[in-house]
Amino acid sequence: MASERRRAQWRAGSKRYQAKHAVRRNAVRLAQLAEVTTRYDPLPALLTTLTIPGPAHGLKIAVIPDAQVRPGVPINHLAACGRYLTEIRPNVIVCIGDFADMPSLSTYEAPGSLASEGTRYAEDVAAVKAAMTTFLTPIRAVKDWKPELILTLGNHEDRITRAIIFDPRRLQGVMSLKDLGYGEAGWKVYPFLQPVVIGGVCFAHYFPSGPMGRPITTARQILHKMHMSCFAGHLQGRDIAYAKRADGTSLTAIISGSFYQHNEDYLSPITNQHWRGMMVLNQVKDGEFDEMCISVDYLLRKYT
Repeated sequence: MASERRRAQWRAGSKRYQAKHAVRRNAVRLAQLAEVTTRYDPLPALLTTLTIPGPAHGLKIAVIPDAQVRPGVPINHLAACGRYLTEIRPNVIVCIGDFADMPSLSTYEAPGSLASEGTRYAEDVAAVKAAMTTFLTPIRAVKDWKPELILTLGNHEDRITRAIIFDPRRLQGVMSLKDLGYGEAGWKVYPFLQPVVIGGVCFAHYFPSGPMGRPITTARQILHKMHMSCFAGHLQGRDIAYAKRADGTSLTAIISGSFYQHNEDYLSPITNQHWRGMMVLNQVKDGEFDEMCISVDYLLRKYT
């Protein structure tokens, strides 16, 4: 009899737990879906090709993956990266998106939940601006070098746009992507998921696929679906795949979306052990290049 009562109590407790979390899941599911698909936000335009002058053997392009800057996270690796770039002097610096984390606008926590309590939009923006200044200060100090600064917005920056769309009466004119100061800092900014081609390589925060526009999650799939050399962020770690066109031209696809020191709360201790760093693409020409991986550990060890 006692064991039956315990089982009944366990079942009742389990149902209460499931009901509680089902409410949370149902409350945020549509917002989550909108953030990581193109279902409610079609691609803004076809790919844009930029013609950037460079040496005959090809451009040198530095790629800054997702920095996920938010209040309280370390940013000294960004200063170290800025110093490193002054030494190698790339022709182009591409920030692949999600430089900002914007936890105050997260759709992954229900409004009023413990995880969202205390987050503030103004604090998020101030942290992003401070981090961008930290990164660009050593670069601006070099008088005879002015790289092209290209930034493709990520889904975390797009949280600002989506927040306005979901609550236009309250937020229209109150907040804007311009609050992040990217344009003022010298970046040429492209909308979320707008593909940008430089030297025959297509850059975007991620490449959507299928009717729902979900991110392509492996470099091999990017080559299979996009049929050109590509670079994406969004996913942690690094994934690189190679192929050849019929004429023998090499194709390379890279996914690299973690350029930070902190751990993400939603990941386990094991999955937080992903590679973190930035990339340099050397001799970028007609979609071919030599990639070089620069880890956060290396930057911190050498430049701090």
